[in-house]
Amino acid sequence: MPDPASLPSPARSIDPEARIGHVHLKVADLDRALGFWRDVIGLEVQEIWAGQAAFLSAGGYHHHIALNTWESAGGPPPAPGTTGLYHVALLYPDRRALATALLRVLQAGIPLEGASDHGVSEAIYLRDPDGNGVELYRDRPRVEWPRTSEGTLHMTNRRFDLQALLAELR
Repeated sequence: MPDPASLPSPARSIDPEARIGHVHLKVADLDRALGFWRDVIGLEVQEIWAGQAAFLSAGGYHHHIALNTWESAGGPPPAPGTTGLYHVALLYPDRRALATALLRVLQAGIPLEGASDHGVSEAIYLRDPDGNGVELYRDRPRVEWPRTSEGTLHMTNRRFDLQALLAELR
């Protein structure tokens, strides 16, 4: 391995093409977690390892969400006020796809924790069976993102009309 001091300094910012590849969640009960991530959210199981881990994705990717019980089988959710994952966000391609996701959640009887129009996006918030925060959202086209007079991004936290979203399905 080369001496890091002999290499040029890297750029200050991460490569703009970098993406979050996947999220790995500790769960208490794999079947229960699959009932949410597979059956409600609609991710497809790519592989299950020895009944202790599952790898799920959209579109056949190796995995976007991994679930495991290696250190957490039967464990409680994290206590409020502790550090950890705030939420995992699933980005939908358009309003209709987000509306379909909302309908699946409502039909499963899963309570919503909130919904917000952030100007740049529209988001729905809920929890998985292990207490992990989940955001289901869609981005607006970048040309529609609100900006200040100086040109900086100006996100909002306005009420998101879920009935109008569901109307996309009619």
